[in-house]
Amino acid sequence: MGFIIKPLVTEKMTMITEKSSRERSFRALNEKAAKAKNAKEEKFSYVVKHKGQADVNKEKTVYTYIKPACQQFGFLVKPEANKIEIKNEIEEMFNVTVIAVNTMKYAGKRSSRYTRSGFVKGKRNAFKKAIVTLKEGDTIDFYSNIE
Repeated sequence: MGFIIKPLVTEKMTMITEKSSRERSFRALNEKAAKAKNAKEEKFSYVVKHKGQADVNKEKTVYTYIKPACQQFGFLVKPEANKIEIKNEIEEMFNVTVIAVNTMKYAGKRSSRYTRSGFVKGKRNAFKKAIVTLKEGDTIDFYSNIE
């Protein structure tokens, strides 16, 4: 196995983890979606004013629901790994429940430099990033083995 190369513990990945770790409120588009997400019904009244016409009182119904917080963590994985293999390996390594795996492929970049021996051309390796969403309440502690 061994598809996971290393966890991403960068400033950008930490921001993604912190952003996904908060509960957020959303508005449902219609009544059917509101019932599916157990949304609360809120009614707002407002006044519409037109020049030369009487003011019109209107009422609007808005359905809001709270999306629970789910932890997200990033990993560098081998380019040939698929989502199922990544999910199984993370569940096995960290003893957590994985809800979703999102992957991004990065191509190897060409690089060149001028040295004393001449012009040297090379290429960095291609890699794949995996953003893993965990079940509510689960978390991964990358620093647990450091004393």
